Amino acid sequence: MASPIRALDRLKKAANLVPVKKSVELTDGTTFEFYCAPLTMADREKARTNAGTDEAMAFAMQVMLLKAQDENGQRLFQSGEIAELKNEVRDEDVQKLILAVLTNEEEADPKN
Repeated sequence: MASPIRALDRLKKAANLVPVKKSVELTDGTTFEFYCAPLTMADREKARTNAGTDEAMAFAMQVMLLKAQDENGQRLFQSGEIAELKNEVRDEDVQKLILAVLTNEEEADPKN
């Protein structure tokens, strides 16, 4: 008789934390592609701590900084770039990136 699978092992297997490709259409009509792994509780806690406030947009920006990465797994944005993102990028484009990071939608071509 096979031993039962531990609940934690079952949850970890179901988590599938592999980064997936995300695509966002920017306001200029071009497509911005990046990779993002699903959000974990630890990610959420780190983003909340880094935001230093309960303000939702500050938290969302921190999640984007933490999770958006290139095809090599390198972060696309650094915390020192928040002011530039806020002041020199269209709000609509930043909002689309944040939404893509926060949603669980996956494209057909996950990163291996």
